[in-house]
Amino acid sequence: MKSIRFERDGKVGSIVLANPPYNRLDLRFAQCLQEAVHEASESDIRVLVIRAEGPNFSLGGEVREWPGKDLNWFRTFVAHVNTSYRAIEALRVPTVAVVQGLAIGGGFELALACDFIVVASDAMFCNVEVTTAMLPIAGGLQRLAERVGRSRASRFAMLGEMIPGSVAGDLGIATHVADPDSLERVAGELVARLADGPTLSYAATRTLLKTWSSGGVAGADIAMLDITMPLYLTEDATRGFANTCEAFDRDEVPADMIFHGK
Repeated sequence: MKSIRFERDGKVGSIVLANPPYNRLDLRFAQCLQEAVHEASESDIRVLVIRAEGPNFSLGGEVREWPGKDLNWFRTFVAHVNTSYRAIEALRVPTVAVVQGLAIGGGFELALACDFIVVASDAMFCNVEVTTAMLPIAGGLQRLAERVGRSRASRFAMLGEMIPGSVAGDLGIATHVADPDSLERVAGELVARLADGPTLSYAATRTLLKTWSSGGVAGADIAMLDITMPLYLTEDATRGFANTCEAFDRDEVPADMIFHGK
């Protein structure tokens, strides 16, 4: 039985961590995740959700499988995990992590690979790696720094402090914080909005932000027109401009639209 599976409901795809209650990153994890992301990439979904069965999102690496393995084995294992996470970032649709319970170690890093993180207020994030004399090695340290700054990333990585979901929202780690009983509703409303949004615009936004991450403002400025100008002739933009023009003629604020992703 796979520890991760891909599901689809219309325009919404879901990658489900299906090894509760801890959803640990075991030896099957990277391969199963890559296969699920591959299924998502071959579909015509317009938003991808990453969620978990059970009380916790993920408690990170299954460390009990590691003792006795040599360095080359560990390097390859970590490289495969990194590749599977980067595959999520390479998708052309917005991605949403829905986090309950604990998201620690590699589980925290998985959430950070997503565009949006919807978290229960009583959930907990943690860079737990320092307790084994390691540090986040699946991209989480640099992605955390991108969201909260270098000083806070240093604090959380070096001290291994728990970060409550409510605090994660204040710091900018999470984009949405919900009461535990409202987590699914809040996530569902966000996902529905993204599924009806301008998918090609979202893809360009993700590309431009990735360019900024690697090349700063100057790098993003260089690439911006090449990334964004093809949107001008899309069906969504044509309809969006017409909707705005009509609203302006009536001296009104343009109404929200449902886009077709074309």
